Amino acid sequence: MKKLILGAIAASLIATPALAAPPRHERQVVKQQPNRTVIVERGPGYRERTVIRHDRARNDRQWQRGQRFDRRYATNYRQIDYRQYRQRGLYAPPRGYQWVQSGNDAVLVAVASGLIGAVIGGIAF
Repeated sequence: MKKLILGAIAASLIATPALAAPPRHERQVVKQQPNRTVIVERGPGYRERTVIRHDRARNDRQWQRGQRFDRRYATNYRQIDYRQYRQRGLYAPPRGYQWVQSGNDAVLVAVASGLIGAVIGGIAF
């Protein structure tokens, strides 16, 4: 009889979860993009999706000569014709370069490599 009672107590202790250990939550980064990160939290019985937005001011990007131009970070991106803005300081681009708009700035970008050759700031488009 003692063996039966001890066996029942041991089985009940094994079947109950440990109260001392809190449930563990795992975080996993699912997707990273330039302006946001998607994180999935997994825990006991639920799955939560969290989106973290990296608030960068849209016109906050300061382009400098020698940097690599990435159009994802450029606001109001478009290729511009220098002849329309000649009175504001734009000149004919050298061979292999083009003028592009980023916010209120005109940026001279190498077509093949994406390197910035010149930046003329404050041109109102």
